[in-house]
Amino acid sequence: MKYSALAVLVCAALTACSEPNPTPTAPNPDSVAVQHAPSVATLYDQATHALFQARALNAAGLGLSAEQTGKDLSAQLEDYGSENEHALRQRLSQLAQQLAALPTPANAADAENQAVMLNIVRYYAGQPGFAAGYIDPWMGHSAFVVNQINGPVIDMPGALQNSHPINSEQDAKNYLSRLEKFGAALASVQQKFELDAKSGWIAPKILLERALVIIDSFAAGDASDNVVYLDFARKLNALKELTEAQRELYLAEAKTLVSSQVQAGYQKLAASVRQQLPLAGSESGIWAQPGGSEYYAWSVRQLGDTELSPEQIHQLGLSEVERISQEMDQILKTEGYSSGSVGERMAQLNNEPRFLYEDSDAGRQQLLDDLNHYIKEISTKMPDWFVTQPPYEVEVRRIPVEIQDSAAGGQYSSPAIDGSKPGIYWINLRDIKANAKFDLKTLTYHEAIPGHHWQIALNLAQDQLPLLRRVAPYNSYIEGWALYSELLAKEMGMYQNDPFSDLGRLKAELFRAVRLVVDSGLHAKKWSREQAIDYMAKTTGTTESDVVAEIERYMAWPGQALGYKLGMLKLVELRQYARTELGDKFDIRAFHDLVLLGGAVPMAVLEQKVKRWVAAQKA
Repeated sequence: MKYSALAVLVCAALTACSEPNPTPTAPNPDSVAVQHAPSVATLYDQATHALFQARALNAAGLGLSAEQTGKDLSAQLEDYGSENEHALRQRLSQLAQQLAALPTPANAADAENQAVMLNIVRYYAGQPGFAAGYIDPWMGHSAFVVNQINGPVIDMPGALQNSHPINSEQDAKNYLSRLEKFGAALASVQQKFELDAKSGWIAPKILLERALVIIDSFAAGDASDNVVYLDFARKLNALKELTEAQRELYLAEAKTLVSSQVQAGYQKLAASVRQQLPLAGSESGIWAQPGGSEYYAWSVRQLGDTELSPEQIHQLGLSEVERISQEMDQILKTEGYSSGSVGERMAQLNNEPRFLYEDSDAGRQQLLDDLNHYIKEISTKMPDWFVTQPPYEVEVRRIPVEIQDSAAGGQYSSPAIDGSKPGIYWINLRDIKANAKFDLKTLTYHEAIPGHHWQIALNLAQDQLPLLRRVAPYNSYIEGWALYSELLAKEMGMYQNDPFSDLGRLKAELFRAVRLVVDSGLHAKKWSREQAIDYMAKTTGTTESDVVAEIERYMAWPGQALGYKLGMLKLVELRQYARTELGDKFDIRAFHDLVLLGGAVPMAVLEQKVKRWVAAQKA
């Protein structure tokens, strides 16, 4: 396929093709003029360096080396101030322009690679002409720098705990260096938050109130009880090379820095958020923000990877809700539950003791043990469905208590590229009733195997791809694959003779169909938070604590919830196309390798890959 056609497909699939029009600034000494014709590899490296030098903790989470990031970042923290954010986006915009000016490679794979890389760089450059928000290496242009579910306020302490090991004295010094910079990093967040608020762009009041609970938890108490200090002390105490005197010296320094930089920084940020709180509105959708409707349209293209309008998405969601509810109704009636709506009957199941773990430490441990069992069980069947297996391990961990009230029920974090950290399947244990036994097989298949861990770990292992492609965060592809994995697990026989877990699978799919309805409802049809909560709770029968956290998540992340169902529908469509066209020649193992080993891509690119593969199999 020619580059020009592919570029149009990539742009249509994920982002607008219009280039940003940045404010002119002094020339960047690292930039290369287009007429000098820099190599494509040079531009890929420059884009990688620009992104990760601005996001040092994300580089640490991925286990990136100084060679990969262009600089030693092991003692660095981020600066989210408006000038730095503008400079990052401008630099990436310039690099996108240079990539777009390069000639089209003759080789189809190289042409695809170049087009996808151009798309990724544009993705990280953010919405053209829109200064609010910040660049997140996962979400791209994220709406609110202070919110209740992600962003530097939450991510920085978590990254220190999960992505900064202490295996040497130098590692300990680097950790202390990051603690020393913590106050300045939070001050940059505060500056960006206040500047956005001044322009009228500020998260809904309920989200800021939720965020304040988290901020206050990091700010309060004795420094020696702070989660960051406790993490440093635990890691330091496991380091054998230090003398007791050195250990005490480092611990004393850490305590001082946690008090003067971490806690003091959070205290200042909390005061700022409280001061700005009267400016926050009660409206729940992004439409209420200045330019919010345009931002949502852009987010739908980015994170939903679709050209469907919000109204079309809403109607698709309603149609899928009806279809899935009918399937659930059949199982419920077969199992003796015939009275009430599907949502009411699912709520009834949620309260039955036989489906609940004991609300105790022992009960929570049993839950974690069961999740590990499900991973081990499905792992034995993977070779029958996949040719290639990832080289990284996955672990199950509990979401930290200090952030569990606003966190999702389950989530996944990537392994380090160098293998120093496994993939982590996080489970939220705040409310034991929110983890009914019949839900947990499906959640495990989604977050671990064959879902997020399998796909992301395989993606990381493709060392022939540019680094940004190995960590590409295409939402519809990634979340679509994870939801497709839930269906695949059924096809693999994981729900055989377990109708209630199959009901849990359908409940999870229903949940994602409901997301199409409530996300478009909140951000395009001007639904209230309460209206969205009521619809989701009644339709799915999910526990109230989970529903509230979910709806508030969609309020903070416009468009992100669309990728699951839209991506899954496209994957199922492409698989059916290949199966129909190839008949007996169709090989599910080869199909899965085709989808996964090229890395995460826009769905239009994946569609072209599948069609080329089918044509080649027919030849």
